[in-house]
Amino acid sequence: MSEKSSPLPYQGVRVVEFTHMVMGPTCGMLLGDLGAEVIKVEPIRGDDTRRLLGAGAGFFPTFNRNKKSIALDLKQPEGIEAALRLVATADVVSENFKPGTMKKLGLDHESLRKLDPRLIYVSHKGFLPGPYDHRTALDEVVQMMGGLAYMTGRAGDPLRAGTSVNDIMGGMFGAIGAMAALRQRELTGLGCEVQSALFENNIFLVAQHMMQFAATGRAADPMPHRISAWGIYDVFTVKDGEQIFLAVVSDKQWAIFCKAFALDDLLADTRLATNNDRVRAREWLMPALRARLAGHSATELSRVFEDHELPFAPIARPEQLFDDPHLNATGGLAPVRMNDGSESKVPLMPFTMGGERPGIRLQPPLLGEHTDALLKEVGYSEAQIAGLKGRGVTAAG
Repeated sequence: MSEKSSPLPYQGVRVVEFTHMVMGPTCGMLLGDLGAEVIKVEPIRGDDTRRLLGAGAGFFPTFNRNKKSIALDLKQPEGIEAALRLVATADVVSENFKPGTMKKLGLDHESLRKLDPRLIYVSHKGFLPGPYDHRTALDEVVQMMGGLAYMTGRAGDPLRAGTSVNDIMGGMFGAIGAMAALRQRELTGLGCEVQSALFENNIFLVAQHMMQFAATGRAADPMPHRISAWGIYDVFTVKDGEQIFLAVVSDKQWAIFCKAFALDDLLADTRLATNNDRVRAREWLMPALRARLAGHSATELSRVFEDHELPFAPIARPEQLFDDPHLNATGGLAPVRMNDGSESKVPLMPFTMGGERPGIRLQPPLLGEHTDALLKEVGYSEAQIAGLKGRGVTAAG
């Protein structure tokens, strides 16, 4: 599918988002990638992720492509009026502010559905309504209380996952909910409220470990201490201190692996005949394999494993992925404008439609870049817009 031959699936859908940081912006980015017109309502100072340092320095260009920006001061009545005019043109409103914020502004679901019963309202929160919903949640908070940090770290050393898994997936589920609500509206003529939450998303992620306990009666061990289901499923340190992940997950693969590395004695060892035998033998088998493979380079091991269709993975750092040959050959990275105006590449959504990845139609917007055009569209004259700017209700666009 190309944009020239086929429209994107949510073309013609307008989304007005009151979002910041990662969770809410992810929802809007996904809908924007799929063709929706996404209008980002920002405070006069802009989304804080335009200025974050360290781990947050890449948030804005990552999660705000395919959007327009309008800057409004929602603490002023005229800012609320402008926001309401925009909302009146929307199919979807998305927000991820702390509970009660949107109600104080008169932009909550109950207020807006009275104006338009067809409106779909997506709220991204820390918790779905219940005993915890008054708490302030962060990705790390719900990872700790939701079992994910326990499973990621070593025993006694809970460790958050190395990316904003719940923020990103929570935004994804918000987008999925919006898509479902749009379809439901086609059937009923009515919109509804969609709620997505960090804690519940985290529980969805650890469901497999919960159900392992339900099925076996044995609590899941943290991943670094788990009993692997496979005989060989490990990171190996090899020549020159390089590391590589190698896996042999079936009896057929075991035979291929042993022949490829001339491990005939191990292949003939009846104690290693099946995968379960090899799992039981890991205490002595793994040190033996580590010693035998230690003289090989990671490149050599990669070549042998690839030639024999065995699972393997180099241990890559995130910054190395910009030069990954597969990502670049398949169009998985696209040029994006950074906060300082420079250009980098950013990963696109991890699926294709008609053989193509949905791409970037609009670069991450400058603060208020589309303010004037959007205000004119909802009925403001040039003189009125100038007046709003003069009173600090909006910023130049």
